[in-house]
Amino acid sequence: MQIVARYASLPAALGLACMLSACEGKPQGPGTIEGKVIPAEVVAARASVEAKASTAIAKRVKAEIPEKQILFGDLHVHTTYSADAFMMSLPIMQGEGVHPISDACDFARYCSALDFWSINDHAESITPRRWKETVESIRRCNEIAGDPASPDVVAFLGWEWTQIGLTAAEHFGHRNVILKDLEDGRITRRPIAASAFSGQAMRDKPPWNVRWLLPHLDWSNRSRYYDLLKFQDETREAPVCESGVDTKTLPEDCMEFAATPSELLDKLDQAGVESMVIPHGTTWGIYTPPGYTFDKSLVGKQHDEDQQRLIEVFSGHGNSEQHRSWREASRDEQGNLVCPEPTADYEPCCWRAGEIIRARCSDPQSQECQQRVAEARANYLGAGASGRLTIPGADVPEWGACGVCRDCYLPSFEYRPGGAVQYIMALSSFEDPANPRRFHFGFIASSDNHSAKPGTGYKEFDRQEQTESFGPRSSFWRDQVRPVGDPEETSLNIDPSGGGRFQRFQLLDFERGSSFFYTGGLVAVHSPGRDRDSIWNALESREVYGTSGERILLWFDMINAPTGKVVMGSKIGFSARPRFRVRAVGSLKQKPGCPDHSAAGLSADRISKICGGECYNPTDERYRIKRLEIVRIQPQAQPGESVDELIKDPWKTIPCSGERIGCVAEFEDFEFVPERRDTLYYVRAIQEAAPTVNAGNIRCRTDQTGKCVSVDPCYGDWRTDYDDDCLGDAEERAWSSPIFLDYELDGAAPPANANAPLAPAPAAVAPSDALQPPAMEQPPPAPAMP
Repeated sequence: MQIVARYASLPAALGLACMLSACEGKPQGPGTIEGKVIPAEVVAARASVEAKASTAIAKRVKAEIPEKQILFGDLHVHTTYSADAFMMSLPIMQGEGVHPISDACDFARYCSALDFWSINDHAESITPRRWKETVESIRRCNEIAGDPASPDVVAFLGWEWTQIGLTAAEHFGHRNVILKDLEDGRITRRPIAASAFSGQAMRDKPPWNVRWLLPHLDWSNRSRYYDLLKFQDETREAPVCESGVDTKTLPEDCMEFAATPSELLDKLDQAGVESMVIPHGTTWGIYTPPGYTFDKSLVGKQHDEDQQRLIEVFSGHGNSEQHRSWREASRDEQGNLVCPEPTADYEPCCWRAGEIIRARCSDPQSQECQQRVAEARANYLGAGASGRLTIPGADVPEWGACGVCRDCYLPSFEYRPGGAVQYIMALSSFEDPANPRRFHFGFIASSDNHSAKPGTGYKEFDRQEQTESFGPRSSFWRDQVRPVGDPEETSLNIDPSGGGRFQRFQLLDFERGSSFFYTGGLVAVHSPGRDRDSIWNALESREVYGTSGERILLWFDMINAPTGKVVMGSKIGFSARPRFRVRAVGSLKQKPGCPDHSAAGLSADRISKICGGECYNPTDERYRIKRLEIVRIQPQAQPGESVDELIKDPWKTIPCSGERIGCVAEFEDFEFVPERRDTLYYVRAIQEAAPTVNAGNIRCRTDQTGKCVSVDPCYGDWRTDYDDDCLGDAEERAWSSPIFLDYELDGAAPPANANAPLAPAPAAVAPSDALQPPAMEQPPPAPAMP
């Protein structure tokens, strides 16, 4: 935040005012969980509704009725114990106040009706006191949930390791850490934070205007700013643990840091706890430097197959699934970043930076102007994730649609294809050429909500509180936070470390990013029970899938393995033609308000405050599944092999009949045996379109060629009405975890009938749901660009 020059003479007056008023902030606490135990019959009714749907679709194809139930959760939830969440909650940012851990527990149980969730505040701001209170609050959430064998919710303890590198070479990205247990001796003594940019930013000393100016400019809300200062002071003053020391021998009153994923994994091994490490945000350009790829996270000890078993494909920050061949930056022969030219469907923001400067030249064709354009593009790339700040006075519309994956489903902001989950799954590391290493991730989705709201996607409403869209409440307050300044003819060379004229948090472009925040996703598990162990085992075995927030029911199985049915997330050796079955049932439509048990378990004021007056409140009617898309990926078989041809998306598209009972399809891969390559398959089950928050992103207006000629961003600040949910139609979906087939791994022999033609689909299956014949193996043409 900037010191505003016109207020430079105020320190003495403000100091006197502070002496005459209460300027001492109060430490934030975990709050009090208020919800009563949800009646057992309410919880049982949820399972009954699901069982009815799963039984109906199984009988439709005369298949076995699933023994396991599907439970829904959210493994990525922040409270205002996270520094950025605290800032979002301030009055200047249109925030509604602090959101403690107690709010998250009550929200998961009574607002979103989840079966499980985890706390994942940024470790970089979790002091020893906050960690102790987090542990106690999560324990209390479990205690109040009733019988541990069948609780109304299971709450997991965890945190987010928030690593941000200033260059592509230094950047590894974020990881959520989930702990299985809650007892002392079976949990870490403290969270383990990242020691890079974010760890430094959250321990920064607040600038002068935050400490003195803002509380007095917003006098009626001054206590909230003093509380923020107290929060920042506590974070900064907490001692840092000694590095290079076994985590078990460190004192409890320090904050522990790890520089890389390998160091994080080592510390978790030292702690001797059952844990899970989940990468997320792998395509998010809001903090990821241009030119980044996920490759180095597969090298050496940066990856541990036992601990890193899941990856987040979607969250409230957008889709991270889809690979694209274009890049936001490329490299020359010397390895230097260069700005690639735009393509028909993508414009790099470094290119747009040059065009903004070109428009400011008095003679755009002059050599001097060409030099300024080239410098602007180089400065943009050199600023890491802070490129927008290199162009003084450029407001949001001037950046147009740069950085946007315009044909991706609800994409993340300034999309980084080098971190796309499809790209990640196609990678191989050949450190040991005889045994290439690969990722075998199961797929989940989450909310990444920063206001203690696990599972926000149950209804598309209240954009400002159900998503991360936030910003100043007026142009006056924007000037205090980050002035746009006057346009200049030349670009700035920005120090991405946060030195000079900008604070570290200012370097992240939340202003443009607010158009790319959604209500978030869910993780679903196939579990034999509601208890902690059953849910954990399902996560660990990768029998999971993610959804964009809707409670879509999904089963994806291989049905001709020698050992019988193989479920999603499995990895087997095989040498015959594989056959698969997909079953999908649409989510239940919602009715307004909250069910009776919510009103009985929480006060009307609390339902209004934390739920926004709306809860998960299903009708008996389901959305239709519109189609099934099958994605096939063959991981690299040799060093340097391009992944572009290894990712087939979609490999098959199977239209559905549109019945509300769901969609069933069977298919096989006629190419697996001839090609003799390890291959993975996963399914997208796609619902009929429905209104969705921020579905239009920056809301491009296109010309007849499909080129984006202007934008109408959905701001998080005063420029978009607070009550405008920016709704647009989107096709909600679910992503299965892959089934991994290693060709002839361990000499696996095919069953006797493995290569026989697939039997016709049962008569109960509608023709549009049935197996596509071999003649239709090729994927359909790519859809036209919007």
